[in-house]
Amino acid sequence: MLEFMNRKVYIVDNGISDVKAITMTQLAKKSKGTPVVEAVTSADKTFITLRTDIVEGRILAGAKLSEAELSTKYGVSRAVIREAISRLMACHLVERKANVGARVVTLSPEGLIELYQVRESLEGMAARLAAQNMTSEQITDLQSLLDVHAQGVKDSQSYYQEAGDVDFHYRIIIGSHNSQLITLLTEGIYHLVRMYRVQLGMAGPRVTTAFAEHQHIAQAIANRDAELAEILMRRHITYSRQNIEHKLKP
Repeated sequence: MLEFMNRKVYIVDNGISDVKAITMTQLAKKSKGTPVVEAVTSADKTFITLRTDIVEGRILAGAKLSEAELSTKYGVSRAVIREAISRLMACHLVERKANVGARVVTLSPEGLIELYQVRESLEGMAARLAAQNMTSEQITDLQSLLDVHAQGVKDSQSYYQEAGDVDFHYRIIIGSHNSQLITLLTEGIYHLVRMYRVQLGMAGPRVTTAFAEHQHIAQAIANRDAELAEILMRRHITYSRQNIEHKLKP
């Protein structure tokens, strides 16, 4: 067990272009809120903090982003805030409109359906490829990650997963070993998907069901059953969409 917990895996924090090797012990700590990846510059740190605040709802969906106010709040220059906003636009978390300025995107049923249609197809493909391409070590690590998650789900009505390598879906995307697909999912829609998941999909009665679905997907991958892995992932995302869509209804 000790040998496993000291095994190194690699994580990428999107937007930083920083790759670091960490142990599973660090991953377990990270799942409890201990940060693993450190920003390399003040601009990176501001971008990551701002992105997290948006994804987790501390900055509300639809809120206007004032460079002056954010500069004061985060203790950085307006130029740093301006750069962070530009990077957030690339993450699809912020939109800029003429005569309005920069605003956090809103969470809507229409946006959810469009996003999750894309997500279902791409992550279904990722699960299929993961079943074919994941190494035995990666599969073992995926199962161990779920063991860590189980402790949090067991006595809770929430199933919170931080971004990156302690996120079950992120692990499978990386495990696809398809660079084009990884780029589309981690640098494209990943954080917007997380915004919906964190604010609307990681709490409530579906928590234990969603975790069980993760276990079934992981087992299909471990069995190298690519077709079943894709079916289960697509079904899992459909159920998640329906759950979030219900919460978005007035």
